[in-house]
Amino acid sequence: MKRQSGYSFVFLLIILLLAGAIWVSFSTKRDNNYSRDDFQHAAEAGDVASIVIEQNKEVPTGTIHVTTKSFSTYRFSVTDVREIESYARSKGIAIRVDNVPESNWFLMYVLPGLVVLIIFVFFYSMMANNQSGGVSNRMMNFGKSRAQMVTDSKTTFANVAGLREEKDDLDEVVDFLKDPGKYTEMGARIPKGILLEGMPGTGKTLLAKAIAGEAKVPFFFISGSDFVEMFVGVGASRVRDLFADAKKNSPCIVFIDEIDAVARRRGAGMGGGHDEREQTLNQLLVEMDGFEENEGIIVMAATNRVDILDPAILRPGRFDRKITVSAPDVQGREAILKLHAEKKHLGDDVDLKELARTTAGFTGADLENLLNEAAIKAAREKRAYINDEDVRKSFIKVGIGTEKRSHLITERDRKITAYHESGHAILMHLLPLTGSVYTVSVIPTGEGAAGYMMPVPDNDDQHQTKEQLRQRLMVTLGGRVAEEIIFGDVSTGASSDIKKATKVARSMVTRFGMSPLGLICYEDDDNEVFIGRDLAHAKTTSEAKAAEIDEEVKHIIDGCYQEAKRILEENLQILHNCAALLIEKERIGREEFEALFVAETA
Repeated sequence: MKRQSGYSFVFLLIILLLAGAIWVSFSTKRDNNYSRDDFQHAAEAGDVASIVIEQNKEVPTGTIHVTTKSFSTYRFSVTDVREIESYARSKGIAIRVDNVPESNWFLMYVLPGLVVLIIFVFFYSMMANNQSGGVSNRMMNFGKSRAQMVTDSKTTFANVAGLREEKDDLDEVVDFLKDPGKYTEMGARIPKGILLEGMPGTGKTLLAKAIAGEAKVPFFFISGSDFVEMFVGVGASRVRDLFADAKKNSPCIVFIDEIDAVARRRGAGMGGGHDEREQTLNQLLVEMDGFEENEGIIVMAATNRVDILDPAILRPGRFDRKITVSAPDVQGREAILKLHAEKKHLGDDVDLKELARTTAGFTGADLENLLNEAAIKAAREKRAYINDEDVRKSFIKVGIGTEKRSHLITERDRKITAYHESGHAILMHLLPLTGSVYTVSVIPTGEGAAGYMMPVPDNDDQHQTKEQLRQRLMVTLGGRVAEEIIFGDVSTGASSDIKKATKVARSMVTRFGMSPLGLICYEDDDNEVFIGRDLAHAKTTSEAKAAEIDEEVKHIIDGCYQEAKRILEENLQILHNCAALLIEKERIGREEFEALFVAETA
């Protein structure tokens, strides 16, 4: 400390000397080494081009500014400027007389003082910043952990709906954090790591917050990308610092969100074995289960790409337990909707149970967004309650996209779109394994489609049979079939349908074993480059077998196309009626659509 104080004193003395020198430079005027005799010699020699007479307040004293014919400038002071003026006129020298200058107190006294003060403050702040660490301190902190610690989380399991089994699996972790003694006496070891995996929006991060709130223990949270930097060794340093802080606050929870950013499979893609990301992963592996024990620290992580994680981090002793957080079922969706509806004003016509049934496949984030969009619509229209129409339109907006009513559509395009979407809808209604029709529309959407047919699954099916997939293919191809039947020609509007149909049919052949080629997997989706897999991998099929696969895919699609064409031709009048109603109303709901079949059979 004494040495640091000595440095500060020397630094301050240098600042004062510099400030004094600046003050002197501002307040002192220096004259050139030029005299009246020099001026007269130059004038006699005809070397003076002009002079400027600057009078002082003490008239007739003043200063003479001389400009020679070689453009050199000089100045000298005299006691009587009138003598110099008379002499210059006799020599034919150009003369200019300036007025007596007025004193500028700001320039003479205030400005130099301000400059000195600004310089003093600047250097003093630099010195103070250096004493407290400053830039060097920030550089030292570059390898520090960026994890934030929460000690009083307000989120509990009461804030998590629709995840009953997942909460049951995590209850024992909470119990261990509250009372670890009864487990250690029994010789049990609580899982060191818990990996939450599932599709985006299912509530993985929310579950981690709820555990911290239930257990009332410190909760460190950080993103996987916060470890990785361009400088080698920084990520590993941050991992060490994170676990050092966790040890000081144990028992605690360390939560790493999106862990796939730092824990991808090593030696994959274009990277080598010594890049920064892999060094960070190596340190994480050691900290979770290395030579030293981390008692009382439970590591939780979340990812939706568990397939690309390094096998070493998934073994027992690191992430012992893997909990799949899946999309909620109909009961879970109803519970989530009720939870998010508590702070919203719902009208009597909003049926959350029916809404839960029609939102199969929605995650918790999707359901929250659905009600939020409905609340925004009600507030924009200055209504006190959310009605059923708000929910229906928000359902379409979230599921399909925003309708673009301002787009100019020709009558020909509108007619093609009406028959196209009617073909999809009629096949979905008539085929028993495809679900129900929610809405059919010829209004363009934000997804670039000229219209849409929005389906609603009747059940939360976990598995799909071969016949279900075939019927899905028929519905997908229904728009193209309707165009061919009505117009005798086809348009480009079915391009996305063809792509979807090809993908489903190829999966039936190469992955699901639903073709004469047998129960063999001809397609391996795990060998993707740049997401954690090897750069080069062997082909799983020969050229001859690839040709057989293509032929079988074509056979499935052609068969579904002909079957869809037969069904639509048998219901041609309903196709005309549905298209005409769409052209008239632009959008029809489930009740209006199903009424077309009732009227036809009556």
